[in-house]
Order: sequence, then structure tokens, then C-alpha cells
Amino acid sequence: MKLAPDTVNRLRSGDPRTLARVITAVENRSPESSQLLRALFPHSGRARVIGMTGAPGAGKSTLVDQLAREYRKQQHTVGIIAVDPTSPFSGGAILGDRIRMQADHADAGIYIRSMATRGSLGGLAGTTADVATVLDASGRDLVLIETVGVGQDEVDIVRLADVTVVILVPGMGDDVQTIKAGIMEIADIFVINKSDREGAERVEREIRAMQSLAARQDNWSPPIIKTVATEGAGTAELAKAIADYEAYLAKHNLVVKKRARHWHDRLLEMLRDALLRRVVREQLGEEEISRYAAEVAEHKRDPYSLVEEIVASLGKNDVRH
Repeated sequence: MKLAPDTVNRLRSGDPRTLARVITAVENRSPESSQLLRALFPHSGRARVIGMTGAPGAGKSTLVDQLAREYRKQQHTVGIIAVDPTSPFSGGAILGDRIRMQADHADAGIYIRSMATRGSLGGLAGTTADVATVLDASGRDLVLIETVGVGQDEVDIVRLADVTVVILVPGMGDDVQTIKAGIMEIADIFVINKSDREGAERVEREIRAMQSLAARQDNWSPPIIKTVATEGAGTAELAKAIADYEAYLAKHNLVVKKRARHWHDRLLEMLRDALLRRVVREQLGEEEISRYAAEVAEHKRDPYSLVEEIVASLGKNDVRH
């Protein structure tokens, strides 16, 4: 994609084709993506980012779909990032829920983008945060992020979202206890979806029992919302719970503090990525990495000394240049 002079203006005016092209450039880390993100960042920071996470089969896609509809009733514009597992063949997202979701929304006020994890852990794709920035800068009022849904690896969403919604379903049994060290502790709001099923009360009791053992820094007590997403039941209550938490953060001056913690973690991640790309670009090529890997595999070299040598050589190159 060639960066046109008016790309930022066209994206901010809501042009969906420009938005799609910019997201593709960012997702593929194309050469102009850094320039785009630098130009767009000053126009971001206004959207509320809501993370929707939970185990597979919890009905996340349907709930995200219904929540987007609820926000449209309130005249809000919505961007949806649906992070899916990666196809081992094409490298693309493999789930088909987005096709149905997209068919439901001819509404220009809702923009849906599927992203493949491409090997990233933590339930998010590596460029999810940057795509959220693009949607934010495009003028969307809310950005809903649906994570992959792989159990305890879902915690990355807490470093990106202003509000994290953890979705559970009846029938999980002891799984609620099993995952408490992971996603259970990141919830700002709990949702028991498919709450018309037997066992919904038990899930609620288990959540409340665990809440009594945990203390939050912000002293917020996460509410438990019951939904039946396939029927749209409980969606309005979920939107209200999200608004209540946002109001709580604002009242106690916690919004900037929370975002500062997010940026602390994200800056470290960005630095790691930038330094790794620099090492690969300036010090190593793919052939050399493969040669080193073979030497380590054959125990001709140890990886610890090797990494130290590569890092040390970076400083020497800087002096020479």
C-alpha cells in the first residue's frame, strides 16, 4: 500500500476502504505502517476499549454481536476486532463466525475485522493493539476486542482493554476453579452466558466465592451479569455494567492510571520487538540464525553465551558507526 498524502484525512472521515487498507498495512507490518501509526496516534485515545474473553464455547461472538447492536441503539459507532486461531495452511483466521456477524451488519456504524494470532500467545494477535489504535483514530466510539478463547492464556487482554469482560457458561463445573489463577482475576465484569441452562446459579456462587478471596487495587467489586446472547437477553444490563465501571474509574481518577499501566507494559513489548528486529536486520540473517540453531542443537555452542555475544556486538557496531 502506497501512503497517499490524504490517507489520514480519509480514514478519519470514515472511509471504510481506507480503514481496511490501513489495518492491513498495520497487521502485515508493512514499511509504511510505522509512519501511519505515528500520524494516527494523536487522533486516538477517545474510544473506549472493551475486551471480551472466555473459554471456547462461551458464546463470545454472539455476545459481541449483540453488544454492538445495543451500542448502535445508543447511537455509538463500534469497531470489532475478532482474534481467531491461525490456519496452518493460509496463515489466516480459521473461524467462520465473522461471516455471519458481518452479514448481520450492513450498518456503516459497525466495522468488523478478523485477525489471526499468527503464533502469538495470550489470546491476542501481535498487532491487535495497533489495530485498536487505528479504529480509535478513525472515530469509533467503542472498540470491542474478542480474544481467541484458550483458557489461561487470555490474560494479555487486560493490558489493552479499558474494561475486561470475562464470559463463563454453565456446565464448566470445576473448570471455574481451575482457571481462577488466569482469566478469573482479570475480570472487571463477569458474564454468565447461556444462563437459561441448568447450573447458572452454581457458576454464580463459585464466582462470588472466589471474589471473596481476592482483593483489587481499585476496590471495585465486579458485577455478575446473566445473559442469553442468542436471544439478546441481558445485553442492555451488560452495557450498563460497563458504563457503571467506566463511571467508577472516572470518579476515582483511575482512568489515566490504568492506561499508564497498560502503556508501561506495551512500551516494554514495543522495545523488545524493535530491538529484536534491529538484531535480525543488523546482525543476523535467516541463514545465520539457522546455522546457529544447528550448532546449538548439536551442542557445539551453548545458547546463553551465543545470545550474550550477539547483544554485546550491537554496542560495538554502534561505536564503529
